[in-house]
Amino acid sequence: MAEAHQAVAFQFTVTPDGIDLQLSHQALTEIYLSGVRSWKKRIIRLKNSVITGVYPASPSSWLFVVIAILATMYTRSDPSMGLIAKIQDGALQHHAVALAHLHHAFVPQAQHGKMSTTTKVWVALVRIFSGRKPLLYSYQGSLPNLPVPTVKDTVKRYLDSVRPLMDDTEYERMTKLAAEFESNLGNRLQWYLKLKALWAANYVSDWWEEYVYLRGRSPIMVNSNYYGMDFLYVTPTPIQAARAGNSIHAFFLYRRKLNREEIKPWLLRSAVPCCSYQFERMFDTCRIPGTLTDTVHHWQDSDYVAVYHRGRYFRLKVYQAGRLLSPREIEFQIQRILDDSSPPSKGEAKLGALTAGDRIPWAKARTKYFSSGVNKRSLDCIERAAFFVTLDDDEQGMMGDDPASSLDHYAKSLLHGKCYDRWFDKSFSVVYYKNGKNGINAEHSWADAPVLAHLWEYTLATDSFQLGYNAEGHCKGDVDSSLPRPQKLNWEIPSECEEQISQSLAVAQALADDVDFHVFSFRDFGKGKVKKCRVSPDAFVQMALQLAYYRERRTFCLTYEASMTRLFREGRTETVRSCTNESSAFVRALEDVCRRLFRAASEKHQQLYRMAMTGGGIDRHLFCLYVVSKYLGVESPFLKEVLSEPWRLSTSQTPVQQVELFDMVNHPEYISCGGGFGPVADDGYGVSYCILGDNMINFHISCKHSCPDTDAHKFGDQIRKALHDLIQLLGPNQKEPSKPEESRPEVKKDQ
Repeated sequence: MAEAHQAVAFQFTVTPDGIDLQLSHQALTEIYLSGVRSWKKRIIRLKNSVITGVYPASPSSWLFVVIAILATMYTRSDPSMGLIAKIQDGALQHHAVALAHLHHAFVPQAQHGKMSTTTKVWVALVRIFSGRKPLLYSYQGSLPNLPVPTVKDTVKRYLDSVRPLMDDTEYERMTKLAAEFESNLGNRLQWYLKLKALWAANYVSDWWEEYVYLRGRSPIMVNSNYYGMDFLYVTPTPIQAARAGNSIHAFFLYRRKLNREEIKPWLLRSAVPCCSYQFERMFDTCRIPGTLTDTVHHWQDSDYVAVYHRGRYFRLKVYQAGRLLSPREIEFQIQRILDDSSPPSKGEAKLGALTAGDRIPWAKARTKYFSSGVNKRSLDCIERAAFFVTLDDDEQGMMGDDPASSLDHYAKSLLHGKCYDRWFDKSFSVVYYKNGKNGINAEHSWADAPVLAHLWEYTLATDSFQLGYNAEGHCKGDVDSSLPRPQKLNWEIPSECEEQISQSLAVAQALADDVDFHVFSFRDFGKGKVKKCRVSPDAFVQMALQLAYYRERRTFCLTYEASMTRLFREGRTETVRSCTNESSAFVRALEDVCRRLFRAASEKHQQLYRMAMTGGGIDRHLFCLYVVSKYLGVESPFLKEVLSEPWRLSTSQTPVQQVELFDMVNHPEYISCGGGFGPVADDGYGVSYCILGDNMINFHISCKHSCPDTDAHKFGDQIRKALHDLIQLLGPNQKEPSKPEESRPEVKKDQ
């Protein structure tokens, strides 16, 4: 997703003095520190290990087991009835190994629609053990570590992925570079990675967070942060304060469930546990700028949110005497802020632009002007808040005489706003518009989009279906009028700092103005019709993107699709290289034998996706090899070229995870439009898509106005045409079953 922007041509410097032995010491030190960080996380989780450690049984049942074992020890009998002795003899060791591999085996087999007997046993055991309600981290201890692929396999897959992008001469040159790397430096770098994999929980994630996200010195607005939209067709209430009251209350209900670990852990296809560690820093978290690298700080639970309105910052407490305020009380407090007519302090109005511009000027300004006194206290209040809230004076959503264009403006508003009315460093910022619409903007380093989407789905559903509104559109309940007023933050901003704010705003504004965005909902058909053609919906969309790009540019490009690696402990993402020999062959032969080639291309895509999910991807392995090479102070022409290749088509699918919260048959209008991110390459596209129900696919397309070869709207038209051409190719005579009229939402505009 948006991480692809930072992953291209990233650089960092390691400058130890001395000979190669000291360089090797530097690499070993970094691996040691990675392991220390990993073990610290494990120690922190011990506070819940009494419950999660005995899962799926209860602590009382394990007390019974202990008593039973003590009794058998007293009577000198064997409680295992000889099973322990057989394991010690090695008779059952191969069965234990097989069970360890079932976690990996399920994914590729499930994708093919076939399951072996051992996989069926695994699924049955997981469902039986999940009879008692699992906690969020119940499965953490059983997750395997991310395996390190062999250098030979990664190089082979890489060469296969770039073949459709190179002519014979270029490919021959790259093949020679790869062979030289594989036979020489590659094995040396691989040794360090294997050492790290033995010591740390995940050999990729900590380096990925630091070098791809936190060491990036360019603006995180547009380049890294991403957004999520409100319901597409409905607005639960037109009252801004009421919408904020319900959803802020819902956010804190979610945080309460998170702290108690009552959130159901995600199981892939209801059978394979996935890692939940990214949930830990969702709330009370902020990215802190530094001159060399940023850091992510996480605090204990805050009892307030930071609010921005018309150039002023407020501290809004949502707990009173240990009690979470009701939605109606939060609405009352929000309305107080909206009615406050006090002017901003000198330099306060556009202070947030510091978080939108380049990182080094912001780091220096923070040290110089916000390290003491009233400025430090106010900045601490923002950074330590549960999350950030913007009360926006604009109206957004699908509205007016041109609803399609209004969605584009809505997307740009959520992505960058006015460049100073969001706090882009916060883990997430929620925007409430004047007409009751809302949306969310998230910083990327602490977690990936599916984690934030889980929170957003819960909040939207709780807001509309659980809390609701009265007939006038206000939150339900009574108000304690004695609540203390929200506290306005104070600032003493010197003129020199104001000058830096203006410079950061100029940088951010130029970046924002260059973003071209197009959002559209494709409703002619969806995954229901695609599945009847026995094709993966994701592969179908990816092939449509390849076809659309080729038709527009008459060439192919390196394509990035984000895949998760949460099947492994502390896993984050891996790249699926969607442009393949098979997909390019299909596109070129569209008018000939293309149906067979399409199926071959879609099957290859699914194979690559499965490989990425199960630790067999290309890019994270090459990335870590490059990191090791920098620590060792050695240059690799192969790695340098690989890591500098631009992703001109960066894509990501955001699935609905908690489908049980929404009724997409009877109330399909109550569904989020999804979210998106900025363009990765200056001359490329960023495409986010959300496959909703059986009859809708939402697309968010971004590019840059400054590139004469890209146009988000024209590319959207190419995608629409490609989708129609592909479905006609696969099943021109197939009829979509008739649906009740009420099952499809009327495309209506918010007034």
